[in-house]
Amino acid sequence: MTIDWGLLAAPFAAGLLVLASHVPLGIAVLRRGIIFIDLAIAQVATLGVIAADLAGWEGAWATQGAAAAAALGGALLLTWTERRWPDIQEALIGLLFVTAAAGGILLLANNPHGGEHLKDLLAGQILWVGWAQLGSLALLTAALLATWAMLGKRLGNLGFYAIFALAVTASVQLVGVLLVFASLIAPAVALRRQRRGRLPASWLLGATGYACGLALSGLFDLPAGAAVVCCLALASAVVLALPFVGHG
Repeated sequence: MTIDWGLLAAPFAAGLLVLASHVPLGIAVLRRGIIFIDLAIAQVATLGVIAADLAGWEGAWATQGAAAAAALGGALLLTWTERRWPDIQEALIGLLFVTAAAGGILLLANNPHGGEHLKDLLAGQILWVGWAQLGSLALLTAALLATWAMLGKRLGNLGFYAIFALAVTASVQLVGVLLVFASLIAPAVALRRQRRGRLPASWLLGATGYACGLALSGLFDLPAGAAVVCCLALASAVVLALPFVGHG
């Protein structure tokens, strides 16, 4: 068995772009204590994709626009609920996730390919990402990171949720809901106590997870998204078990 590195190059580049925005956002999410916001916003964006497909909207931009509109709507809703009921915000985030997931199931209930479509949106199709798909993701990632770097805390809750929604919208259609969550949370959790160099160390851990997962997928013909998720989780578990992590 051999690995076709030419086939895996574009998926790995897509993973690095996802990590570029998701690692700092994941650290912020962990600091805020709203762990499941990424799952909720990703599922709402997925609901927008499903609605666009059912409406017959053709083209990547139409689908992306529907997903972004849905995710931003979810972000606005969570901004409002955080002001109104801050003590139960995490519970409301979870409720939004299950409602969006159930809505997607209902919309695809009469679609003969609904089960396969839901599976693709959940686990993603990162192995089939091509170079042509990465240009717009790279531009959006650069814009979001620049905004994050320049404004930081001045963005406020609404600005944070909006950046989060746009970042998740751009990635969920490429890598799926599960990998979006793993990319956000696994590196942030593993290095949560690291005082110096946390961001580059988290990026390196994430890149290692993507590289190992894609390699295993190529070697053993495994679903790429699921393989990367498992490798990210395993890499995080290994780092958490190291006695010296968090003292640097």
